Amino acid sequence: MTKFSLSKINDRITKESAFINPLRASISEVIVGQDELINKILIGLLANGHMLLEGVPGLAKTLTVNTLAQAIDTGFQRVQFTPDMLPADLLGTLIFNQKTGGFETRKGPIFSNIILADEINRAPSKVQSALLEAMQERQVTIGEETFKLDAPFLVLATQNPIEQEGTYPLPEAQVDRFMLKLKVDYPQKDEERIILRQVAKTGVTNPIKPAVKPKQILDAQKTINDIYVDEKVEDYILNLVFATRNPDEFGLSDLSQLIEYGASPRATINLVLASKARAFLEHRGYITPEDVRYIGKDILRHRVILTYEAEAEEMTSEDVIQRLFDSIEIP
Repeated sequence: MTKFSLSKINDRITKESAFINPLRASISEVIVGQDELINKILIGLLANGHMLLEGVPGLAKTLTVNTLAQAIDTGFQRVQFTPDMLPADLLGTLIFNQKTGGFETRKGPIFSNIILADEINRAPSKVQSALLEAMQERQVTIGEETFKLDAPFLVLATQNPIEQEGTYPLPEAQVDRFMLKLKVDYPQKDEERIILRQVAKTGVTNPIKPAVKPKQILDAQKTINDIYVDEKVEDYILNLVFATRNPDEFGLSDLSQLIEYGASPRATINLVLASKARAFLEHRGYITPEDVRYIGKDILRHRVILTYEAEAEEMTSEDVIQRLFDSIEIP
């Protein structure tokens, strides 16, 4: 990339990313700490990728998504997933109109811009599949009619860990549709002290004013497409993904017995897109290996499927991914 074109894209990024700081400030009015979680949610938003947030109850997963939706001047629907839920409850259905003698389409909550799929793993597989089809195709079919979903369209699903009672594990092929799987951790002690002082009040809510228009998000997404990716960084991304499939070729033969299935090509695509979004947040017109390493675990943790041997040795996919990052040469 020439110096001129790089300065051109940098100028565009400076202009298009002006909303980032006001958006962060709006979110931080309600959410204490969780800076890295918020950063990664912004990466998903900018990269037009759906996200799965996992953590034990009470870690403000729902509140974080709700706050993000309030900070963007766009449509928002919260859908509480339950064991008795049907696909029609999410997508909509055909209703017979006695006056006209015909059927009319009643659209479901999926017809919005930001969808909070709360506790997605509490719903049966038919409902999960209906949601994930809408995520992939960005359209919904009701009866014989197909409806395109308005942009931006973003699904943020929350789930409690699988070992909790009354949950249905999401199949790996379905989880692969999520760009990022984000782990939500407990706050630090000083952060929880602030939460205690701010939130331990009855009947008090803090609505926030929208800080961003949908057009600004869509313009930023177009700019992100033009961020430069050097061939050496492309090789680094490809090596990381291919090492999950053929560890022997990268001198990681001990991982061959631990990985059942490596990451899909969707992982490669998402690593590039999310790294570009991270560069955008850093006001850069090019991605670096550090961008890839920053977001890499969130892209790969739900795409690397381990063997029974790995589970017997109490290895997690994160342990395996860390080995890859430690071993694959950084350009």
